[in-house]
Amino acid sequence: MKDIGIATAQFQTRNGDKEYNLSRIEELTAKAAGKGAKVVCFHELCITSYTFLRDLSKQEMNDIAEEVPSGKSTERLIQTAGKYDVAILAGLVEKEGDNLYNTHFCVTGKGFVAKFRKIHPFISKYLSAGNEYVVFDLFGSQCGILICYDNNVIENVRATTLLGAEIIFMPHVTCCTPSPMPGRGWVDKKLWDNRMKDPVSLRQEFDGPKGRGWLMRWLPARAYDNGIYAVFANPIGLDGDQLKNGNSMIFDPYGEIIAECRSFEDEVVVGYCSAEKLKLAGGYRYRKARRPELYGEILRKSNEPSTNVEWMK
Repeated sequence: MKDIGIATAQFQTRNGDKEYNLSRIEELTAKAAGKGAKVVCFHELCITSYTFLRDLSKQEMNDIAEEVPSGKSTERLIQTAGKYDVAILAGLVEKEGDNLYNTHFCVTGKGFVAKFRKIHPFISKYLSAGNEYVVFDLFGSQCGILICYDNNVIENVRATTLLGAEIIFMPHVTCCTPSPMPGRGWVDKKLWDNRMKDPVSLRQEFDGPKGRGWLMRWLPARAYDNGIYAVFANPIGLDGDQLKNGNSMIFDPYGEIIAECRSFEDEVVVGYCSAEKLKLAGGYRYRKARRPELYGEILRKSNEPSTNVEWMK
């Protein structure tokens, strides 16, 4: 890995309005480049928006979907990446034949680099599950992508790391939804509407167990246990009819936050990632200490996959 500046962004999308969403991506990319970033990561399905997909028919899903890398949005982002001399990671509904996927992809000004299809999709019954991990070179660093729920299944992060990833991009649309865990739940839209007059009440909700507090239970562990940089991206404000808390952030291999979005606005922050930390981190030593002969067979035990999401019931 080479030392590199990486940006993570938060913004409020408009449902199905690709032109608007791509314009926000370009503006935030310009800001990231101005702060020294060489890579900019945006949240899950940021080109289309996410939550509203649950109400679309198969035909409507097909209408909003694009091929990757031959689609118009991919080409638009290649142009944007070239304009600002950065790599961009963004997501949309991809179509291939009769199948639809929740896909996140990477481009530079030179063209398409890689794509990843969400392994555990659930927002729409018309989305097919991806069936492979991806690791790719980006400016001398080995990078992987895992989308939202994929990161909750710890084996996915470990597998991507063992395939060589030093940086894992983790685009999400998450938080502020019901869960059996105490303290979780919806955030009242009235707090968002009143955020200018009363920012404290909204910040308490966003930073508590409904939002950032939940993220901090597990996100730092993904970086620390694996000794990788974890780049988390999440929208701010309304996504469909749900409030999201943003808090896009970058963790170093020690599990420390090196950059975080903290406003209620569309925002981008840059974290400077050092190759030196990769081998100094505990996660690097833990990987070297593994004894897979003891648990290889255990890990191969099959189960019936079930993506259980409380608020989708």
